[in-house]
Amino acid sequence: MDQQKTKKIAFLGAGNMSEAIIKGILSAQLFPAEVIFASDISSERLNMLKNRYHIQTTLSNEDAAEEGDIIILGVKPSVVERLLHQVCPLLKGKLVISVAAGVPIAKLAETLDQSSAVIRVMPNAAALVLAGASVLSPGPDVSHEQLSDGLAIFDAIGKSWVLEESLLDAVTGLSGSGPAFVMVAIEAMTEGGVKCGLPYETALALSAQTVLGAGKWLIESCEHPAKLKDFVASPGGTTIAGLHQLEIGGFRGALISAVEAAAKRSKELGAQKKED
Repeated sequence: MDQQKTKKIAFLGAGNMSEAIIKGILSAQLFPAEVIFASDISSERLNMLKNRYHIQTTLSNEDAAEEGDIIILGVKPSVVERLLHQVCPLLKGKLVISVAAGVPIAKLAETLDQSSAVIRVMPNAAALVLAGASVLSPGPDVSHEQLSDGLAIFDAIGKSWVLEESLLDAVTGLSGSGPAFVMVAIEAMTEGGVKCGLPYETALALSAQTVLGAGKWLIESCEHPAKLKDFVASPGGTTIAGLHQLEIGGFRGALISAVEAAAKRSKELGAQKKED
């Protein structure tokens, strides 16, 4: 970790995900603020980040790219190719990490003219509260040390895994889109509580804490979710009555289909980007 601090990291694009990563690596003390650089087209956004995190900021992508040993591409997918053409000569031999959804490693490497090591990452929105789920797919030229650097960065905003790129559409459907599915469940549970007489704010707080606690319980117990479900569901009790209604309503099938549909759409969008 001490060796990590000798490196500099540059964010090309200073949106919400870049801010989440900056917040995470500062909290984890991976990099001191003085070696973190960020560029963006918005001076207002850069000033906010500079004041909040005391990092180095610039309106010039070239200046940020020149400074960084590790480059985070935090711009929209439609902007990635143009940005890389702009800074390509400054990225030779550096680690380039892209969080741009749907832009394949081959496309990034082609634009970089094979001059950089590339890691493609699929994080999710929970990174904003340092509880994200991120999957890293390294390109063929990524060294063990570079992959370790990437994992350290994304572990700082939650938990991270390494998978082959062909699985990223499935990851997008599950953990990328998943927070929205969970929000729908929380919303529905809240409305159920309201229907049964609870004040809205109380029902919402109870629903959110229940989901948070259930996830924590599952992770820390290392048990199968079915075993924990059965632990709560007493014979002839309230929980099994509720579970029966979920089965009648097709809750499981709906969630499976939602993940599958999101993954399919991710694949379609990725195919469009390859054609472009």
